[in-house]
Amino acid sequence: MSELDDAPRTYSGALLAVIAVSLLAAIGGLIWCSTLGSRLSTQQAELTDAKQDNVKLAAELRETDARLRVATDELGRSLGLTQKQLDQRAQDLVRREQAEEANTKQLQTAQLQTAQQVSAVSSDLTNVKTDVGGVKTDVAKTQNDLASAVSQLKSMRGDLTDTNSVIARNHDELVLLEHKGDRTFYEFTLQKGRKKPVGTVSLELRKADMKRSRFTLDIFADDKTYEKKDRNVNEPLQFYSGKSPALYEIVVNTVSSKNEISGYLSTPKNAPAPIGQ
Repeated sequence: MSELDDAPRTYSGALLAVIAVSLLAAIGGLIWCSTLGSRLSTQQAELTDAKQDNVKLAAELRETDARLRVATDELGRSLGLTQKQLDQRAQDLVRREQAEEANTKQLQTAQLQTAQQVSAVSSDLTNVKTDVGGVKTDVAKTQNDLASAVSQLKSMRGDLTDTNSVIARNHDELVLLEHKGDRTFYEFTLQKGRKKPVGTVSLELRKADMKRSRFTLDIFADDKTYEKKDRNVNEPLQFYSGKSPALYEIVVNTVSSKNEISGYLSTPKNAPAPIGQ
């Protein structure tokens, strides 16, 4: 009986122990579950907060990315504009250098041409000086020759004065007299019976003798008529004319026919000139 009584007691204690253990385990499980739930709640809250932070960070990241893209675009445009400006400036510098180089070459060419022209002018000036020297020599020689030739012209006494007049017997000698420059000469050819203006006077051939080289001539001056009758070739025929009477001379060089003579009128250098001359 005692063994049997002891057996149930042993079973009951073991059961109680098991139950106690189970209760302890259940309590521990509850505590663990409660702790775990609390931790899970905390983790869930933290996860929610993290998600919200992630959402906020994502939004900020998107905003930052947008700003970065805008800044990048602006920087790109700025860099692109700056590059264009740099390219344009480089092209301007190249063109300026080319223009300066062209101007330098043009200036060098102009300087070379100027130097050549100066050299040519200097050479021409030397030639001109040489020519002037030669001309002076020629002029002096011509003047000497002229003086010698004039001195060889025939001198004849005029029909009104006691002084001799140097006359020209042909056109060439008349040119020599003109070069003296002390009188003015007018050449003429007269036809018989035709009154002709010569210088400031008028002349008319009245008669001509070709064989004897003689002639008769009327001179009209200052409302007066001077008759030079039966005169010889190369004879100075003199008369006075003008407000302050000056000595005029007529020389007939040729009696070419009974109707024509040729010669010249000589007047003082200061005598009035014909109208239109």
